Order: sequence, then C-alpha cells, then structure tokens
Amino acid sequence: MLERCPVVEMAVKREEARTLEPRPFAGIGTDVLAGVDYVLTDIDDTLTTSGRLPALAYQALERLQEAGIAVVPVTGRPAGWCDLIARLWPVDAVVGENGAFYFACSAQGGMIRVFAQSSEERHDGRQRLDRLARTILGSVPGARLSADQKFREADLAIDFAEDGPRLSDADIARIVTCFEDAGAVAKVSSIHVNGWFGQYDKLAMTRRLFSERYGLDLEKADGNVIFVGDSPNDAPMFGFFENSVGVANFVDFLDGSVTPPKWITRQAGGAGFAEVADAILRARGGMTGA
Repeated sequence: MLERCPVVEMAVKREEARTLEPRPFAGIGTDVLAGVDYVLTDIDDTLTTSGRLPALAYQALERLQEAGIAVVPVTGRPAGWCDLIARLWPVDAVVGENGAFYFACSAQGGMIRVFAQSSEERHDGRQRLDRLARTILGSVPGARLSADQKFREADLAIDFAEDGPRLSDADIARIVTCFEDAGAVAKVSSIHVNGWFGQYDKLAMTRRLFSERYGLDLEKADGNVIFVGDSPNDAPMFGFFENSVGVANFVDFLDGSVTPPKWITRQAGGAGFAEVADAILRARGGMTGA
C-alpha cells in the first residue's frame, strides 16, 4: 500500500475537518497548547463583545505577550485602526483589511507596512470600489458605508450590523452578489461585507508575515500556531490551521455552508478569547513547572 506524503496527508485531514462540527475547546490537548508560540486572532466579536473591547480580553493579550507568545490580530478592520493597534496594543504585528497588508513596529522604531498590492493597483481598485459603492447603496435599501471606510487603503466595507439596524440575510446576500457581479472578492464578517479587487486573503498575508518577519514556513509552523475567530471571513484560517478555534458566537454561522473551526469555546466574544489565552498559559506553566 502506498503511503501518502505528509503534505497530501495534511490536505486530506483539512478537507475532512470541513465536514465536522467543532469540538468543545476544553477537550484540546495540554501538549498542543504548551507548544503554541503564536496566537492569531480576529478582532470584531472575537476580542470584542457587543462592539467593545473588554478588559479581560486586553489583559489576555498582555499576558500572552509577557509569556513570550507573539500575538497577531488578523482582521477586516482598516489601515488607520491597524496603525494604532500595531503601535499601542500588546501585539507583535497586525494583518488588516482581510489580508491587504500587515503592519508591525520595527525594532529600530517606526512602522513596517507591507501591502499585497502596489500603490497603483490600490489606487485603481479604489476608483472601481467607489463606483461599486454607489451601485450597492442604490440597490440595497438600508445598506451603508462602514463608519471606518475613510481609514481604509484597499477595500470597501458595507455595514449591515454595526451602526444601524441589522439587515436581513437576503439583503446581505444581495450585497455579496453586487460585489461578485463586479468581479470583486466579497467576505462576510459579523458586521460588514468587505469587498476588494485582487487575489489575496487573510491566510495569504499571514503566510507572507511569517516568512518575512519570523523566517518561518507557515505550513511547517502550523503546530505552533493557534487561530481564534468568529465568522465566515475567517474560513481560510479555520480551514488551514489544525489549531483553529471559534469563540462560542460562531454557532450563529454553523449551517454547513461555512468552513468551521476545529474547536469552539464555551464563552463568546472577548471572554471566549480569554478562555483560549488562559488555557495556553496554564499549559505552558505546567510545561515549565511554574
């Protein structure tokens, strides 16, 4: 009988995982958590709860950093927010606008900014997205530009739940269709539909970050990474990482159409993230005898 090569074996396991419901996070092995050196996390409804960043989630970030674990938010939020987060939060870097870039403070001071596209490509994309925004707002009553749109470099964010009444699932689907009919990529988060022109996503930019900042092949470093998220735009990360975790509110999207995480926390939002951080720190403490 022919043996599968490791890469094929891993791909098969990931494909099989797509059909499984996530398991309770409490069942993840202590040995797995003890080996975590990198924590990747979405922000909205993963670190935040009801639109606010609770103290326990921020403290969890700080405790992970103090333990020598690199924390990287991987978010749909805009460049303006990500610049502040990279400077002021206890994190090592930030992947923003669903993979359009990563920002990180350099050891010598100042900000490292790496984009998936050239400035010319982003300028052309912005003009096309501005035209598309007018089409979407005219086609879907109640749709509105996200309040953070002015701080974005590469994408268009249509708000369906953050600052105003939540739109229906049918209206959200119509927004996605408008993007796709124009040839744009569209991803649904817990609050926005984000769209852009170009072939990149959260996972592709995370791969680049690991290669350029840490000198690591993400495929080989997978066992040392945990990803925490909450919504459909996290699907590339849920599908890739063996240690992918959804906070409890992910169940709102668990209908078989979205790639699920491997594990799910007992608590929602920021409390769910803190649940993951606490488990990692306990496991590492046990490993070192602390």
